[in-house]
Order: sequence, then structure tokens, then C-alpha cells
Amino acid sequence: MSGLTYAEVGATRGDSPLPEGYRHLRHRMRVGQGRVAFELAADAVLEWRMHAGMRVRPLTDRPRAEPGAKVTVHLGPGRFSFKAPCEVIWVADEPRRRGFAYGTLKGHPECGEESFVVDWDEHDVVWLTITAFSTGGTWYSRLGGPLVPLLQHTYALCCGAVVRRLVRAAARA
Repeated sequence: MSGLTYAEVGATRGDSPLPEGYRHLRHRMRVGQGRVAFELAADAVLEWRMHAGMRVRPLTDRPRAEPGAKVTVHLGPGRFSFKAPCEVIWVADEPRRRGFAYGTLKGHPECGEESFVVDWDEHDVVWLTITAFSTGGTWYSRLGGPLVPLLQHTYALCCGAVVRRLVRAAARA
């Protein structure tokens, strides 16, 4: 995995403390209940539909997240959009836990890693957990200072809302 812009590759994989020197984000949202909701939510995350549902226009070289897959997320309208290139660094594919993390590549406004994990707990509840650590990678993201964590938190909330909506819509179909 060459080209990543940070050293702590894979740090979002478990429940260990996130690396020092970065802003941290951990956000957990209920997105459904039961096996069907788990499968639908996991597929929405792994097949980029969560990102597409947020209208951030993910362009990827693979239809499903897998280690080594490249994705560029376009934030904002048309030619005024920010490009955020990333590489998938790990994937979880377990009976009750699925998801992935990507790390930033050169050209991304931030430096760091973000994971999107769907869990199905022992109470039959399905959760989306987003974990991230990042720091400004460009002059404009550093200039954003205290606004950047607010934007990241809002992004995480929107991810949960999109996955919930996708699960409900698929369950009704």
C-alpha cells in the first residue's frame, strides 16, 4: 500500500486507542434490526451505496470495497468539488461484523484513516460505527481548523441516516 499519507495504517481496525496527534471521531448509530437489516446495511457500505446516497460521488476501481481498491470521493458541486483520493486498507467480513477502512492518498484534503463497520449485536440490533483519525493535509483543511471536526461529525451522522434509509427502502421492496 504505497502512497498513503500517514504512518498508522490499520489503526481503526479494533477498539484500541487511536493514534495521538490527530483529531478522533467515533460515532455509532442504530441502522436496523435483524439479519436482513444486517445484510442490507453491510452491502450498502461495502458496495459504495452509502457514499453514493450522500451524493459525494465515489469513483472507484472496484464494485465492492476490498484491500487495495482505490476510491476518489468528490465533495461539492461540479468543477468546484474537492477530490478526496483513498485506498481501502482492510475489510471485515465476519458473520456479525462487516465493513472496511480507507486511508488517505496524496491529494486528499486530510491525512488519516476512516472505517465504516456494520455490527449485528446479541440483542438483534444492527449498528453502523464510523471511526476516524485525521489531521489537515492541505492548507485549506488546516485553515478550516475547528470547523473540520464539525463537518466530520455531520458527515458521520449523514452516513448513518443514509444507511438507515437504504435498509428501510430495501426491506419494503
